[in-house]
Amino acid sequence: MSWTRRLLVVLAAFVVALLAAPAAQAHEERPVTLPDGTGSVPVYRTGEPDLLVCKSDRADFERRISGFPQELRSRNLKLFDRCQKSGYRHLQQAVDAVGRPGMNIAILPGLYEEEPSLPKPTGECARLKAPNSQLGYQILSYAQQARCPHNQNLVAILGKKNLQIEGTGAERTDVVIDAKYQKLNAIRADGSDGVYFKNFTAQRTTFNSLYVLAQDGFVIDSVLTRWNDEYGFLTFASDHGLYKNCESYGNGDSGIYPGSASNINDGYGYEVPRYSIEITGCRSHHNMVGYSGTAGDSVHVHDNEFDHNMGGASMDSAFPGHPGLPQNHARFERNLIHDNNADYYPYVADGTCAKPPVDRGYEDGVVCPQISMPPGTGIITAGGNWNLYENNWIYGQKRAAFFLSAVPAFIRGENALSEQTDTSHHNRYAGNHLGTDRAGNSRPNRTDVWWDGQGDGNCWQSDTGPSSPRALPVCGSGRGAVSGRTDRLVGEPVKLAQLLVCADYNVQARRLPAGCDWYGARGIERIEVQLALAVAVVLALVGGVLWWRRLRDSRLATVATVLGAIGLGLDVAGSTTGLAATHVPALALLLTGVWWTGIGPALRGERPWLGWTTVVLGALTLLDAVDKAVFMIPWIPLSPAWARGLLGVIWVVWAVVASARHGERGDERHGERGAPDGGPGTSDGRGPSAQDVVPDAGAVPDPGAVPDPGAAQDAVPDAGVVPDPGVVPARGSGRAPAPAQPASPTSAPEGDAS
Repeated sequence: MSWTRRLLVVLAAFVVALLAAPAAQAHEERPVTLPDGTGSVPVYRTGEPDLLVCKSDRADFERRISGFPQELRSRNLKLFDRCQKSGYRHLQQAVDAVGRPGMNIAILPGLYEEEPSLPKPTGECARLKAPNSQLGYQILSYAQQARCPHNQNLVAILGKKNLQIEGTGAERTDVVIDAKYQKLNAIRADGSDGVYFKNFTAQRTTFNSLYVLAQDGFVIDSVLTRWNDEYGFLTFASDHGLYKNCESYGNGDSGIYPGSASNINDGYGYEVPRYSIEITGCRSHHNMVGYSGTAGDSVHVHDNEFDHNMGGASMDSAFPGHPGLPQNHARFERNLIHDNNADYYPYVADGTCAKPPVDRGYEDGVVCPQISMPPGTGIITAGGNWNLYENNWIYGQKRAAFFLSAVPAFIRGENALSEQTDTSHHNRYAGNHLGTDRAGNSRPNRTDVWWDGQGDGNCWQSDTGPSSPRALPVCGSGRGAVSGRTDRLVGEPVKLAQLLVCADYNVQARRLPAGCDWYGARGIERIEVQLALAVAVVLALVGGVLWWRRLRDSRLATVATVLGAIGLGLDVAGSTTGLAATHVPALALLLTGVWWTGIGPALRGERPWLGWTTVVLGALTLLDAVDKAVFMIPWIPLSPAWARGLLGVIWVVWAVVASARHGERGDERHGERGAPDGGPGTSDGRGPSAQDVVPDAGAVPDPGAVPDPGAAQDAVPDAGVVPDPGVVPARGSGRAPAPAQPASPTSAPEGDAS
């Protein structure tokens, strides 16, 4: 790496360091390694179950199955009779009875609260030594989980291979496993390769309903999860996984979270051998976000629906402790992502989320957002690489269809200089249906693309609507083909400031950053508007004083200053939500650039260095307008906005000094010795030369003479006096010849004084 690029990387790391790390960890777990990939996706097994789980109340059971189809009802009645003789009353009891790989557990319709698992830990289990997470729970080792399985889990499946657990109801809500907000997880499958979950509901935990950890092979089939502090489904550090026909809602983070999926495609481009996890046929709605994936690597997400969340889907590299960072190689296609405009932050502001989970009202629609995110967004990529977003329907989003930003490596705990800009590269958005539903109805997004500008090889389809920036690299017909490709080390400064402010969120502390419209800031409350207004006021004041004192006689400078004032006003208007994705911000830059370019030549006469600096500043501003609205300028590591901003600070200080030096402009031009209104004076128009004020050595002053107070009268000869042709005017004075002085006071004839 060259020294110049190293310098830029240092600058990038310094600038992006302004972005505070998120207030809470997304998911804290013991150190785990990714599977070796030798497993496979388990296959559903038919036939009679090996173990049965049911309740004892026959009347309640018959009521639950009364509406089933006759064949299914008859089967459940037979299984119930068998279960009463040799089955179990709690799922954990059946799991504990599993003695070999490949066994099937059938759960009959009913409500399973797993009462033996609910009591708080006692004895040795109450005294485990383990680090605490930021949320307060202990991060237990596998051995500690095995020793005390119900410290955190309602049902613990530890080391059971090829186990299948299936509900026997007509719908997934016929079998309900309920933690009643007393456990971190409803079901935890840890180190249990080949597990298959089918046809039941898990609900009401203080973290997540169904947790699959460190497994090579799992299936989640027709399972519902709901009403959890964090996640509905959480699969972590796993491979050969399949989610299908699932549903999740009412979760404080995401409904579906394939975190740290096996990083099998690291080092590949867009074409990869296989994906580690497939998600299809699922619906995730009314959560903070429908899908999320910190280090969600090599995940194929297709034919799902993510709707009525705050955000549709997100993947990120923003949280440490996740194997496989930075996130890479997710593939989204044929998904319906729409109407993700919910706003659950008011529940944090009014104190609802500070109550115990059981009192928050999750069952009535309350969601407590656990991390910061922009509501009204379809797909959010915060620090991901080599992701494919193709042939999705994304519509009805009140903020943006696509949101792309970079995340520096130090946020995930990696401090190597060369890694600080290793995210937000080669993300391809092509062939999506933006602002239109599947039936062809128009459902526009407010903005199709929001991008901070950082990264290499990112591209978007050519038919995007409103976007910020307006100019985007365009995807070619083949994957990897990009027209207008850029490689920026740092994003746009104003957007980084926005992300800095918005990241300062903490649900536990009820801290919602002021100035961020993610949490309800509007108009002048928004940080973008405040910055634009502050810059406009400073430039208007400095530019106005500079024009008045130095430039008001120049027509070019006057016209340019008026255009600059209009540009500054448009810059404030363009920072508002409604105009940010239009051409208004670029027009504001264009007019501001014309202002600086126009006044620069007028300043060069007296202050050439300031004049040339002003011209350069104007050129950078015009270049920034082109970069944002016409085409992104290739081959530059930083946006022109950075150079423009830094030079603009220098210019403001310099212009203030230039306006204040040597007093008022009027003092210079209308002083006691100067000619009025730019009239005769020195050759530069400032006043009389030294020769004008030095008396003739041969002249004898009249001691009785009274000086004429009118400088203009000194310059006009008496109409009745004939000038002496021998008198030569002072050089450089620019004055008309003065009347010849008499040789002595007595030279004039007596009586000729009039």
